[in-house]
Amino acid sequence: MEYIYKIRTPVGTTPDELRAIEERANTEYRTSGWSIRNRGNAAPSLSANIERFAQFLTLVGLTALVTGGVGVANAVRAFLDSKRNVIATFKCLGAPGGFVTLVYLIQILAIAIIGIVAGLLLASAMPWLAAWGLSGVVPLPESQGFYPGALALATIFALVTTLAFAILPLGRARDIPATDLFRDQSFDGETRPRPAYLAAALILIAILAALAIETSFSRNLAALFLGGIAFSFAVLRAVSLFVQWIARRAPRVRSTSLRLAIGNIHRPGALTPSVVLSLGLGLTLLVALALIDGNLRNQISGNLPEQAPNFFFVDIQNDVIGDFSDLVTQEAGPSAELQRVPMLRGRIVELNGQDIATMDLPPEGGWVLRGDRGITYSVEVPENSTLVEGEWWPVDYSGEPLVSFSAEEAGEIGLGIGDTVTVNVLGRNITARVANLRQVQWESLAINFVMVFSPNTFAGAPHAWLATLTMPDADTATEADILRSVTQAFPTVTSVRVKDAIDLVNRLIGQLATAIRAAAAVALVASVLVLGGALAAGNRARVHDAVVLKMLGATRNMLIGAFSLEYLMLGAATALFALLAGGVAAWFVIAQIMNLPWQLLPGVAAGTLLTALVLTVGFGLAGTWRILGQKAAPVLRNL
Repeated sequence: MEYIYKIRTPVGTTPDELRAIEERANTEYRTSGWSIRNRGNAAPSLSANIERFAQFLTLVGLTALVTGGVGVANAVRAFLDSKRNVIATFKCLGAPGGFVTLVYLIQILAIAIIGIVAGLLLASAMPWLAAWGLSGVVPLPESQGFYPGALALATIFALVTTLAFAILPLGRARDIPATDLFRDQSFDGETRPRPAYLAAALILIAILAALAIETSFSRNLAALFLGGIAFSFAVLRAVSLFVQWIARRAPRVRSTSLRLAIGNIHRPGALTPSVVLSLGLGLTLLVALALIDGNLRNQISGNLPEQAPNFFFVDIQNDVIGDFSDLVTQEAGPSAELQRVPMLRGRIVELNGQDIATMDLPPEGGWVLRGDRGITYSVEVPENSTLVEGEWWPVDYSGEPLVSFSAEEAGEIGLGIGDTVTVNVLGRNITARVANLRQVQWESLAINFVMVFSPNTFAGAPHAWLATLTMPDADTATEADILRSVTQAFPTVTSVRVKDAIDLVNRLIGQLATAIRAAAAVALVASVLVLGGALAAGNRARVHDAVVLKMLGATRNMLIGAFSLEYLMLGAATALFALLAGGVAAWFVIAQIMNLPWQLLPGVAAGTLLTALVLTVGFGLAGTWRILGQKAAPVLRNL
């Protein structure tokens, strides 16, 4: 026998208070066999998917934060580059470097505040706009609230991001002599900011990282992700130097456009370091985000059956299972699918000979050891399960009792191949050795068990059966006829019509997948815009080159060909790095942090790279085409 109690707590009981009650009960009465759920974890599988979605939102937010910061750095550099003559004039008239820095810092902050206010207004209206536009897709609450704390936090993030990524371009402009500003076309030379600016930038970035980690849903994930981005900065710097080294040693080619493109990659003041950093980091984040998005959607929606079961039949006695199967098959027709498995109830009492009452149970897998579990036996590997370690027993196996354990739960409680599990079944302790581990797709809605034993373990033991019936084209009348026939012929069998409930779960999970795609789209759009801006930011530096080359006889087609080849070579080099680094990052997040099956999804990665490269190179060339029409006289006067 087992008893089920439902407890209604007083109105106003918070989720934290419910968790505290649950933790206290499990701590003080860990041997009672209780299995406790509160309203916050009524559906653990769905809750796990929602938690993964929250982790994904953490990645989306961090991706948008970093790409936005890179966009700020590019925008500030382009802005200061456009003001180089004004800065040179200030310095020629005796203005100190600190004055110049302060003037443009005030301007940058003023522009940033305008953008922040616009963003806050849009963010404040977004809940109402989302509730109106997504009412038929995602079930959002009708009543929306205004949260000044969240808006204040967003403002802090925006201001710190602006300062952190603007301080280095400002510091680089501060120390450039006036003569260099008149002659050079950009701030991409060898000048390095003073140590004070570097220290200020590092402090601001540290503050930004601390804020991001502290306010993230998954702090460990945020810390790992930001650490990976910092490492990527260093690696991308090495990649840019390697690309320039290869270009410097490339053999001389006959094509003028290709020769100019190779020279542009390694010449002094080349755009290679800034473009490789911006493009490489952006593409890496895009690839990682796209692969994580694809794997999450596959996990959430890909494992769902196309046709949910119409019925669950419980407590089918062993002596009537044959007659029951014949009746259901006859009533349901040839297109129906009846799945049945033997089921017993058992409770784990020992692991490797140690009483679980004396063990420190881990919170993740502790539920497996609390109370009794449904268990079964099988000659073959169950459907929707995959062996990940060990071997399945032979069909005619008759040796010591063996058990197949769910791989995830086994890892959580420290079980491995060769360990022993003692289960109390029908008042008798049975010790079985772990023969293999299975990856179980719990979201498949098929019948699955944490423990599957070899058939000889329960030879002769009385047990019941559990069955599901799936009828693809059944209508309500047909289901009612089957329910009536089973109830009349087998009154002790419990029939549960679960199709409607499972269809509801399917819709919820489909909505969750839609929300994941929408969240990813925000970061993808931001990244593509920033990548395009990274190329466009360096277009002013092309004016000087274009004018001089045109004076020497170069045509517009030759120059656009040279710039196109340069962008394509830089894009190809950084794309290879992004594919490798983004793939590794996505694998780590999916397999090691979210504990989900990993797939490379080469089509997703290649499509993301191709789309991003086409858009960003297109943005860069669009700006380049405009500057190729620049008149020569104004530029030549400044030489």
